[in-house]
Amino acid sequence: MSYLNEQLMAMARGDQPAQLVLKDAAYLNVFTGEFLEGDIAIGDGVVLGIGSYQGVQEVDCAGKTIVPGFIDSHMHPESTMVVPAHFAEAALPHGTTAVVADPHEITNVSGRAGFDYIWEATKELPLDVFLMAPSCVPASPFDESGCVFDHEDVARALKLPRVLGLAELMGFPGTVGGDPEIAAKVNAALAQGGIVDGHAPGLTGKALNAYLTARVSNDHESSTLAEALEKLRLGQWVLVREGTAAKNLEALLPLFEEPYASRCALCTDDEHPGDLVRVGQIDNIIRKAIALGASPANAYRMASLNGALCHNLPYRGAIAPGYLADLVVLCDPMTVDICAVYKGGKPVYAAGQQLSLPAIPVPQALQDTVHLDPVTAEDFRLRRVPEKIIGLNPGSLITDDCGEGTDYDLEHDILKLCVVERHHHTGHIGVCLLRGYGLRAGACATTVAHDSHNVIAVGTSDEEIAYAVNHIREMHGGMCIVNQGKVLDELPLPVAGLMSDLPAEEAAARVDHISATAWANGVNSGIDPFMTLSFASLPVIPTLKLTTLGVVDVNQFKIV
Repeated sequence: MSYLNEQLMAMARGDQPAQLVLKDAAYLNVFTGEFLEGDIAIGDGVVLGIGSYQGVQEVDCAGKTIVPGFIDSHMHPESTMVVPAHFAEAALPHGTTAVVADPHEITNVSGRAGFDYIWEATKELPLDVFLMAPSCVPASPFDESGCVFDHEDVARALKLPRVLGLAELMGFPGTVGGDPEIAAKVNAALAQGGIVDGHAPGLTGKALNAYLTARVSNDHESSTLAEALEKLRLGQWVLVREGTAAKNLEALLPLFEEPYASRCALCTDDEHPGDLVRVGQIDNIIRKAIALGASPANAYRMASLNGALCHNLPYRGAIAPGYLADLVVLCDPMTVDICAVYKGGKPVYAAGQQLSLPAIPVPQALQDTVHLDPVTAEDFRLRRVPEKIIGLNPGSLITDDCGEGTDYDLEHDILKLCVVERHHHTGHIGVCLLRGYGLRAGACATTVAHDSHNVIAVGTSDEEIAYAVNHIREMHGGMCIVNQGKVLDELPLPVAGLMSDLPAEEAAARVDHISATAWANGVNSGIDPFMTLSFASLPVIPTLKLTTLGVVDVNQFKIV
């Protein structure tokens, strides 16, 4: 498009009709926090002016409120469990017009091929997908991923359009300790003018100072107000996260007021398709925040302009001359009731509309990613007795150290947790005990196991676990629940063992069904059965996690 030409200036001056005018609208001025009124003139995808305008096309917006399109400032497309086109079909009706995506899940499984697939699959969507080059493949020296994405891969990715910088720097101990490979990735991003996203749960004091010396500009891992305030006071943007497994909104609600709101944005991080389809994405966070008493103007600004500022995306996130015309028309701004969505001045959604977008073919290499030998019950015996017990916390990714145990104890909700390497036939299996999951019979297993995505399983006996893992192997990736040698429910995930090729609503229905089956078999109703399980193997979030190599004490950064 031409950013400036005689015709656009004539439209902006009102000398000739604009291409599109949204008439008589109430709109949010994110710069002043005021809800004002006026016609919004649009041409060539940008806002040309606000006032009294005539248009070639005019849309009556009387009684409606218009806000800037929503920006998810940190998310993983793989966590939606659908391919990018189907994600866009679900996200646009919820007002999302741009996301900042870290595809490190599929990159951990398939390396450069996985990253390139996400880049290609998001290129032509009517929703802007900005990518961050993964910094954490592998995520930790205590796990086994499918591939390595080193500083040379990062440098290559940073040269691609729509790649903004280095994705969440999960290896904060290595960053603070001066790891040369991490430094090379950071330097590659900074040398090309990119930003560095953060991931430092619980980091404080001088260690946090050292981490921020690497110019880590934002963080989405704050679970307490004190943690968020320390990061804000040291100059970081804080991303308030509310997803499927991690829900931090209520604890961070004071950030929706000044002097904090101007340095905070919103993100979902990891969200399953059911939540995306039913309750929404960033619109859900705004809605919850307003219901809890947050300033509506601040909430909408955190959902738009602040996300753009945080990621150096100029002329986005506001309704003002020269800004991209990504707009959400609201029937009710207090409940975030969405009437219509405009992307670059073009209508992409109207209330009640079903969207259908073409998806690019999935490379064959991403459809065959489960490589492990058949397992037996003997493979899941405890390697030592007593063994560590990991405790789950509903609504949090942080686990507890619940001491040690000697075996299953269903009466006290002690199950066995196992992680099986599935990329290179190593035969490595990590085993420990788990409290707080609640399963009363059978086993659950999945290839969605952050971030290396080996097979993670929990069960009430070694035999049940072996049966579940072997079924995952036969499926070539996905989720399953088994009991007494029978498969009770399953969800194939043919794309890297992470994503379905079903539309989001169908995938959501399948996830709902398998989750209901898990709850019916005793899984704690306060947790998402599979999202919570998948994070039990993430060795960069405290306190204890299990990988193929054993139990990791994240605070001590060692296998125990």
